[in-house]
Amino acid sequence: MTDQQILPQTDPVMPAGGPRRVMLLQGLMGSFFRRLGLALRKAGHEVFKVNFNGGDKAYWRLPNGIDYRGTLAEWPESFARLLEKHRISDVMLFGDCRDHHMAALKVCRERGVTVWVFEEGYVRPDWVTMEVGGVNGHSTLPRDPQWYRATAAELPPVPEHQKVPSSFRRRASEGLWYNTADVLSRWRYPGWRNHRPWHPVVEGVGWARKLNRRQERSEQGAKLLARLADQDAAYYLFPLQLDSDAQIRLHSPFAGILDALNVVLASFAEHAPEETRLVVKEHPLDNGVRDWQLETADLAERYGIADRVDYLAWGDIEAIAERAKGMVTINSTSGTLGLARGVPVVVLGKAIYDLPDLTFQHGLDRFWSEATPPDAETFAAFRRVLIERCLIPGGFFSDEALDKVVTHAVARFEGRRLLPD
Repeated sequence: MTDQQILPQTDPVMPAGGPRRVMLLQGLMGSFFRRLGLALRKAGHEVFKVNFNGGDKAYWRLPNGIDYRGTLAEWPESFARLLEKHRISDVMLFGDCRDHHMAALKVCRERGVTVWVFEEGYVRPDWVTMEVGGVNGHSTLPRDPQWYRATAAELPPVPEHQKVPSSFRRRASEGLWYNTADVLSRWRYPGWRNHRPWHPVVEGVGWARKLNRRQERSEQGAKLLARLADQDAAYYLFPLQLDSDAQIRLHSPFAGILDALNVVLASFAEHAPEETRLVVKEHPLDNGVRDWQLETADLAERYGIADRVDYLAWGDIEAIAERAKGMVTINSTSGTLGLARGVPVVVLGKAIYDLPDLTFQHGLDRFWSEATPPDAETFAAFRRVLIERCLIPGGFFSDEALDKVVTHAVARFEGRRLLPD
């Protein structure tokens, strides 16, 4: 990757001009927003950061940190005052469905403040979403495949970019440190209420248990992948999402992952060809608080398909998706991984990629026997437009990945585009 080649940004929503006044709200449980703040300051922008708890504060450690100690009900008015006091032009946040972030978005819309929303990349791996105004179910991108084909035809090709390393151990350790700092400083933030459903101590114990079992689960996953390959098994893949994910609560018909598991396994039992299997893939960032392998086994037993359902607790989703007969998603961005490989995909919630010509449009029950692969030309156009409009290369769980995503985030913010080499 080289950052020497800089082209003008053609997207009209991107800000350009002199220094901006930026306010960061919550980021990931880690150093991403600190690194982003440092880069923005180095580029000459004035940067402020609202810390809602001790975890936010522990990872910031830069000037202009603002401790918010009030309640969620008081937040909109307090946030509006902060925007006015500091003359904020832009707000940046990770995930637009957190309670404080949804309230902030409403205030920003009323005041004409630009909001930049980060999320895991719509297209994976090695891309991060950075979109103006909202992501996923709140995105303003069209749902018309012809629009993507026409728009992509006017854009130059994007060179392939290099993969970036990602460390699960780093992600887990950052989560543990964040939660520890949160617990030890709760007295300082009396109004703080986490958007996640577990107490930080419970979540921390889950992460620790998952780390301790990593080797065992990795070996089990490798054996399952080898067995499926040796038997040349015909299987469908259902990658789980996080039970706390707002995409489930707000952009799907399900109350949680157990609800979705029940629907998928019941449909598979009733409608899938008898010679096919179902592989349920655990989310790599699941905190281990709930035993999804046990939940899956119980449901499979209930529906009489225990001998046809496998659980992949640990393993590369690219490897398992490559040979899948089809992929079932709620609205996970892992669906684009399947689409990129020509795997049929059905979506059970609202997803930005749930378009005619890309995903199966006739429901889950018919999917098992009638699924057809995505149109390759339409997916290539869809991917090209996303990269132009709302994707930047990089990741969150290694220094190399963070350096890349921060460099490109500042360039996109300033109205420039750095081309991957």
